[in-house]
Amino acid sequence: MFNQSIATFRYLSVASVALALSCAAAGQAGAAEAGRIVFVTGEVQVASKAGVLDAPVQEGDELSTGAQGYVYMKTVDGGFLILRPNSKARVIAYKVDAANPGNTRVKLELLSGVARSISGQGVKLSRQNFRFNTPVAAIGVRGTDFIVSTDQQTTRIAVVSGGVVVSGFAGACGPEGSGPCEGRSSRELFAGQPGMLLQVDKGQHEPKLLNNPGASPNQVVPPRSDEPSGRAPAATTTVPALPGTAVNLDAKKDSVNQLNKPPVAPVLPPVPPVVVTPPVVPKGPEVIWGRWLRIANTPPDPAVIARLANPDYDDGTVIGSYAIKRRLDSNMVLPTEGKASFALAEGEASLQRKGGDALAAKINDASLNVNFGARSFETSMLVYSPEGEMRVRATGDVHSKGDLVNGSASNTIVQGYLTGEKADGAQFIFKTKDTGQDWNAEGYTRWTRQPR
Repeated sequence: MFNQSIATFRYLSVASVALALSCAAAGQAGAAEAGRIVFVTGEVQVASKAGVLDAPVQEGDELSTGAQGYVYMKTVDGGFLILRPNSKARVIAYKVDAANPGNTRVKLELLSGVARSISGQGVKLSRQNFRFNTPVAAIGVRGTDFIVSTDQQTTRIAVVSGGVVVSGFAGACGPEGSGPCEGRSSRELFAGQPGMLLQVDKGQHEPKLLNNPGASPNQVVPPRSDEPSGRAPAATTTVPALPGTAVNLDAKKDSVNQLNKPPVAPVLPPVPPVVVTPPVVPKGPEVIWGRWLRIANTPPDPAVIARLANPDYDDGTVIGSYAIKRRLDSNMVLPTEGKASFALAEGEASLQRKGGDALAAKINDASLNVNFGARSFETSMLVYSPEGEMRVRATGDVHSKGDLVNGSASNTIVQGYLTGEKADGAQFIFKTKDTGQDWNAEGYTRWTRQPR
């Protein structure tokens, strides 16, 4: 199992992050309050009382819906827990510490039915302390938005944005735990794979990956059209009123009439148009990455949150101590055939002995090969330090926009991108799973395409 913290951000502007965190801190004033009801229809119960608009939901409260019931709870850190009809859930814990995200503890439980979880800012900054239980499975998050359907025998999970890590209850992974269960038997699912689900049956430790759109939670119980999307609303434009249209009702009648008369436009000589050239704002790099946790004696980058909190980039992901994301306007055209080899241009890594501290490490003997026709990749590298070394290997898929996502058969989690207009580079972050070796490794790599 991983011992390192795992988190991801849905990146906003720095000001938005600060605002969201201040809201989370405000929520702590009533430490037991997890959120408030912002929408309710049909039969809804909250802690054995009828659910009503703006009702508080406390830690330990159970929420349930009838055959026509829907309830949306907005959490203290700006997220949502949504229950659809014939569902029952419980808020086990919801404590958000904006000043020290490592102290945040969030644990939710879906007992039956269909629920959607959209992470708030407190959860996004402390993914390692979030757990979503069902009767048969533990769900952790790599991203921000997922939907679950469950009964006492089977759980199915679909991802709207970001990703999840899922494990059945067995061995060290029990319902009493907190944070994600990660290890050889855990499986991950990320957005961008239409129709794909993770399914866990009772007594099954390792989830199944299914391509079965008909079994999606959205097919079991469809959402309302007004269900929150989990994304910031588009900005609106306010058109100011024209001069002379506002009327003071207390003014004299002749003054009102005078105001309502159309103005007489003076005759002015023609003025040549003024051409204003907007300033050229330089774009940031195609891919940005950073380390947000201490490794060995090296402190985290103090600017990592500011650098990654940029709305020009996608949701990105965080694995272990590293985060990575790409510009939304990336215009890479993925080749449809052929193969390419890439050479390591730079990298940063660490090794951690089981039960020991993380040690700064280097990367050598590295390769990355991409098969564009098969939409697949494979990579291998040696991560080493004076105290030890580990061979890291991964295979995975290349998505249509050049995202690199590793397959479950690998001993390593890989997330990153092919880069450049013609896929002439690559960048990804990685972290090994617990495969019985003495060491675990994590890090960041950047690659350049080799000439044929």
